[in-house]
Amino acid sequence: MSAFEEFDQERRAIDTLLEQGYQVIRIAEDLDGARVTFTHGGPGQSPVELLLLTADARKHVTTVVFAGRKPAAPIETVI
Repeated sequence: MSAFEEFDQERRAIDTLLEQGYQVIRIAEDLDGARVTFTHGGPGQSPVELLLLTADARKHVTTVVFAGRKPAAPIETVI
């Protein structure tokens, strides 16, 4: 698998969780990568943890946290 494919797989996992309403509550970096913990406000939802191995995916999740980004809304064009 190429480096881009690894990043893209991790980015899609992050974006999917965000689209499902999860929020990042913790990022812990160590020599293995970054462990990102997501939580969902719904009842009975347990936290989800992702291990990000690529530097680009770690940058992506950090950007998401600092930007306070929500899932992207569909683009509507008025003609």
